[in-house]
Amino acid sequence: MASLTPMTASLSSTLTPPYAQPLRLGRALATTGHAVVSPDGLCALIGTAPDALDALRPSWDDLPPDAYLRDGGRYRRRRHACFIVEDTQIDPVPHRAHWQPVEYNALHGGLERWFEPMSRAVVDQPVWSRLVVALAGTCSALKGAQPWYVEAHQFRIDTTDGIGRPTPEGAHRDGVDFVAVVLVGRDGVKGGETRVFEAAGPHGIRFTMTQPWTMLMLDDAKVIHESTPIQPVGEHGHRDTLVLTFRAGGFQGPVPAGS
Repeated sequence: MASLTPMTASLSSTLTPPYAQPLRLGRALATTGHAVVSPDGLCALIGTAPDALDALRPSWDDLPPDAYLRDGGRYRRRRHACFIVEDTQIDPVPHRAHWQPVEYNALHGGLERWFEPMSRAVVDQPVWSRLVVALAGTCSALKGAQPWYVEAHQFRIDTTDGIGRPTPEGAHRDGVDFVAVVLVGRDGVKGGETRVFEAAGPHGIRFTMTQPWTMLMLDDAKVIHESTPIQPVGEHGHRDTLVLTFRAGGFQGPVPAGS
């Protein structure tokens, strides 16, 4: 686990996302380990119109509760799916558990979590393949062309408990090569500030993603990240995100006994 924590990091005061040009996404990742792309930039990166991405949004209204929250909360809903991407080919794999070691997730590590699968109405849309394949291409440009083992997570964090925690495990790495966090939307909430810290240094940055289809991409070896809790502005609210992780060599899974 990286030694840097939010308590020791020197955070810059940038609250507006420091957008990178889509063509410089790889350079920013190689230099700082993180990059934020605007909604228009994301559309340019994957070669699509905003309406195509917006067609995915209704599926976030149909996410079942996360039954594995160890803090006893009721604020998270999610679905999960896995794919293997090589070049421009994306292949779904049979539904599998999401698993992380405790070194990367102190709260939920070591637990096989079987979330409900993502809807075919989402993953069969052409824009879905374009998005995942384009981001896998960015990964290959940085670490060489190879199959990428991709896990996709649809999240809704709401204020059912009065407060919602996007990252209840705190500042963390995910144990993969790259992570993309895409804001799908937010309604009736305040907070949800994104914080990115150097994994081996004193500096960090903080900002708030407010525009749907803003994307943060991370080199998981170079940085740790978290999002602060959300609170309702009125009676109730929520924050929707899509998280995609890209890992070389295979999916994360429990180490067999005796290995």
